[in-house]
Amino acid sequence: MISSQRSRVIAPIAFIGIAGLALAGCAEGGTSDDSGSVEGQTVQIAGGITGVEADDLNASFEQFTADTGIKVVYTGDKSFEGNIVTKVTGGSAPDIAIVPQPGLVKALVDTGEVQPAPEAVESNVDANWSPDWKTYGTVDDVFYAAPMLGNVKGYVWYSPKQFAEWGVEIPTTYDELLTLTQTIRDKTGAAPWCAGFASDAASGWPGTDWIEDLVLRQSGADVYDQWVANEVPFTDPKIKDAFDAVGEILLNPDYVNAGYGDVKSINSTAFADVAAAVSDGRCAMTHQASFLSANFLEAKTAAGATPEIGPEGDVYAFLLPGVEADGETFVEAGGEFVTAFSDSAATQQVLEFMSTPEFADARVKLGGVISANKNADPSLASSQFLTEAMELLQDPDTVVRFDASDLMPATVGNGSFWKGMVNWIDGRPTDQVLSDIQAGYDN
Repeated sequence: MISSQRSRVIAPIAFIGIAGLALAGCAEGGTSDDSGSVEGQTVQIAGGITGVEADDLNASFEQFTADTGIKVVYTGDKSFEGNIVTKVTGGSAPDIAIVPQPGLVKALVDTGEVQPAPEAVESNVDANWSPDWKTYGTVDDVFYAAPMLGNVKGYVWYSPKQFAEWGVEIPTTYDELLTLTQTIRDKTGAAPWCAGFASDAASGWPGTDWIEDLVLRQSGADVYDQWVANEVPFTDPKIKDAFDAVGEILLNPDYVNAGYGDVKSINSTAFADVAAAVSDGRCAMTHQASFLSANFLEAKTAAGATPEIGPEGDVYAFLLPGVEADGETFVEAGGEFVTAFSDSAATQQVLEFMSTPEFADARVKLGGVISANKNADPSLASSQFLTEAMELLQDPDTVVRFDASDLMPATVGNGSFWKGMVNWIDGRPTDQVLSDIQAGYDN
């Protein structure tokens, strides 16, 4: 892991650069005045981030506004992913959009309305992110979208206090995880795992995360990349191996669905509700991303208290183990990307700021999120868990791959793959599910 303490000598330089641009900028739209000054202009940002997170995102620009005079207004829309392409093609594009899927970035680029990233943004991304993150924002060799925030998908949430009570330890391999599962079953007489695939707009996606984690851990990064590119089809034995490994837990009625019902109840359980079952002790383990940490703030223990999140507390998480105990550390990640539809000077300054460590620090310290920006400060994260998750993303020795379903064509990634996971849980045979998912490439 890299150190959580980082030099901040770049901060004054970055803000001097932004302030200088503010004085010299020549706006081409918005509310610019005849002098060419960007002060007083408003840049509109749209995305799918809503609620408290939207408020925190707006607050992240307060210092930027004080330094440049540019007002930034972010507006969240729960239907953003389904509506943004239509809005863009209909002439109602925002200045900037925060896009959660590289596949959607490509769809927006295909409209012809997305502006290539400014040179300053590209330089920032080269300096602050690993090359893979830049690749996800690149379409046909043109760089369009800088990464923003990130999350780690492959965590197993559990109760350290219960593990201590049962005399069990965190597993170091996937086989050990299966042994641990049976041990907890033997000690408690109850299903150890809970899972929820239900989501208002995207039922099934938590299942795709499970499969993606196993493809990466069992077959490695090269096969994962080939799978994303459809060079390794879903019907390949390597992908079936991942389904079989996940099925040892999710399709086993002795192992799921603690607190909710049988195997099929996974499809009717909301993905975020599992936090409550882990907190109050009904469920020993659940597989979910780092962002589930926010849901524990609203959960209660069996005694009615807010759960303590920590290595010896009521709730914590360990990374889903790989095949070998001392093998490479594999991480499946998710995140957002910043695209622009305006080339005004004010918009370019906002884009540049959003690609700096200073923006990442401003948002991370407000709580609940992390960034893969290598020069951001993980010690600013709002919990020990989030600090560790951010360090994991920043560690150059971590093998990081973006969520596969978000990289695949929409007809597969958020189409046949999501639907296939639901059908699989409902009892459809694995071979048929794999063929059904692969058929999404023909649609």
